[in-house]
Amino acid sequence: MSPKPVRKAVIPAAGLGTRFLPFSKAVPKEMLPVVDQPVIQYVVEEAVDAGIEDILIVTSRYKKSIEDHFDRLLEIEKQLADKGKEAEAEQIRSIAELAQLHFVRQGQPLGLGHAIGMARNHIGDEPFLVLLGDDIMHPEAGVVKGMIEAYQEHACSVVALMEVPKQDISSYGCAAVSEVSDRLVEVSELVEKPAPEVAPSNLAIMGRYLFTPTIFEEIAQTKPGVGGEIQITDAMSSLLGREKMLGYTFAEGRFDTGKKIDYLRAVVELALERDDLGDEFRSILGTIAKREGLT
Repeated sequence: MSPKPVRKAVIPAAGLGTRFLPFSKAVPKEMLPVVDQPVIQYVVEEAVDAGIEDILIVTSRYKKSIEDHFDRLLEIEKQLADKGKEAEAEQIRSIAELAQLHFVRQGQPLGLGHAIGMARNHIGDEPFLVLLGDDIMHPEAGVVKGMIEAYQEHACSVVALMEVPKQDISSYGCAAVSEVSDRLVEVSELVEKPAPEVAPSNLAIMGRYLFTPTIFEEIAQTKPGVGGEIQITDAMSSLLGREKMLGYTFAEGRFDTGKKIDYLRAVVELALERDDLGDEFRSILGTIAKREGLT
């Protein structure tokens, strides 16, 4: 029997974003603009492009602006339309029509595992995606689409994995694996933020997950771990004792906008791809590079 289709996604976006203080004191890090669009809109569009119809965004009481962004703003739409700017009005209107969007608040900062667990009633007994709200994946990377294809073939949870320098593995969840095919590996062990000398590999979990609903049972039984939080990696480790789990490996196309330097890289690279900005922006960068003696 074919597995159920993947129709739903969860986007955890409740973290405090302390690396972007003082900006994130008043504005969620997920609302950082990449040119003229907030980070979280890129994430929502990635899910929609992969065929997702229903998205639950987990926020906190500090992040009402995320919900406002995906709501209709009739006053602006009308003003634009009255000025003959129908294309701009439609662009604003379409944001609220990207998918069926739902919101729930995580009352306490109890970790990623806890945030995902809050989606249990909404997801029910279906497979679902998790996309971290401050991670942008370039459309050409095809990570989420590849994960869904892997799930449809193997009917098990799938996690996105990317090689990182060994000295950096302590910043990530880490996977021990065996090869299945060109892009797929089978996960045999998961460790949250291991020291480099004991890490089972240099394959790091990278912001995209596809879970069977069994993960909710494991989250419910997971005790607080690293940082006193309920770590999704710990719940996934327990899941390994019950179900097979695959890793979908990729090498490029990720922007971790929770890090300042990667946020700046995202702005530059994605701006250069814009038809309306790319040529002029490229010229500006060339002028700066020449002035700084980089060319």
